[in-house]
Parts: sequence; C-alpha cells; structure tokens
Amino acid sequence: MRTAKSAMSDLVKHSRRCVQVACLLLLAAFTSAAAAPAIVAACKSCHAEDGTGVGKTVVPIIAGMPAVHIEEALYAYKDGARQCLEEPVMCDTTQLLTDENIADLAAHYAAIPRPSLDETVDDALAALGEPVHRKLCARCHLPPDDPDVADVLGPPLHGQRADYLRYALESYLSGTRENLLDEMKEKISLLDEGDVEALANYYGSYRPDGP
Repeated sequence: MRTAKSAMSDLVKHSRRCVQVACLLLLAAFTSAAAAPAIVAACKSCHAEDGTGVGKTVVPIIAGMPAVHIEEALYAYKDGARQCLEEPVMCDTTQLLTDENIADLAAHYAAIPRPSLDETVDDALAALGEPVHRKLCARCHLPPDDPDVADVLGPPLHGQRADYLRYALESYLSGTRENLLDEMKEKISLLDEGDVEALANYYGSYRPDGP
C-alpha cells in the first residue's frame, strides 16, 4: 500500500518531468531558427538565464566558461561520449540542438562574467587545496579571468559551487562519471583522502576581481 509520502514523491517527480518535457518541446520548436533567446529559455530551468544554475547539486555554473569548453561539453552529451545518469533531460536536450544552436548557447553563457558566489569556505581546507590544484589540476584548469583559459583542455573550476565540485569529483572517483581524457583519469587516481574537500574549498574561495 502506498503511503502519502511515496505518493507525494511520485507527484513531485512527475511534475518535474512535465516541466522538463515542456522545455524540450519549446526547444524543438526553435531549433531550426537558432534563435539564442528561445534556446536559452529551454535551458534556464536548470542553468538559469545567467548561467549560475538553480541550486541543483548536479548542475554546474556555466557563466563565464569559455565558449570552446561549453561546445565540447554539449557535443560530448550529444554524441554519447558523456552519459546523463543524474539528469537525463540534459542528453535529451542536446539531441535536439543543431551546430548553430550549440554555438549560440556557448556564446551566450561565455559572455556572462562568472559571479562571486560568496560561499562560506573553510580557509584551512582552501589552503590545503591550493597545492593539490597546482600539482594535479593547474595545467588544464585555469581561473576564468586568466587570458589563456580558453586554450587549455579543461574548463575553469575556480568559482564553481563547492557542492557541484564534490559531486563531480566523487563521481569520477566512484566510476559513475566517465573520464573523457586519459590524463584526467590519471590525475583523479592520484587524489588522496581529504583532497576532494580541500579542492572544493579552494575553488569555492575564488573571488573575481571587482571594480
């Protein structure tokens, strides 16, 4: 016999899926026109119009990410190189995107400066995370305001939400998220106990230069 709690949970899941389907239908209506505002409207239920996300652990901040990295991620989902275990709507959505749509979306979110999240971080852990970053991550992951950020292999992690970073790194370590590059797989394998939390605090401590 179903409880009220399980019934409510099913209703929430159903409502969420309805919203996602509505977004997909909206996106499908505009894929041929490649109109950036319409495409963004279909994506903002998860990523928000400004690219900061809507607070879901599995959704990263994409504002201020170089266009080339956004395009690479979208094509990885579209081509099946990256799976959508937690958010299947992401893979469903990318299947509807044209090359022009992908370029429009990448340009839109890349043009938005990465905001200062003002997250509360543990300064001691952040200090421990800095040498881990330099040793394992710095060659491929530069701050979003670095002039060479678009030329390295990985997207900027500085200023990313700590909860997303924990989720992503733990998923890599557990094998539930695939490494697209052999070098990434090697670096992940070198993380010691406590490094994930140290890195999450270090990247979360980043503050973009203000006026």
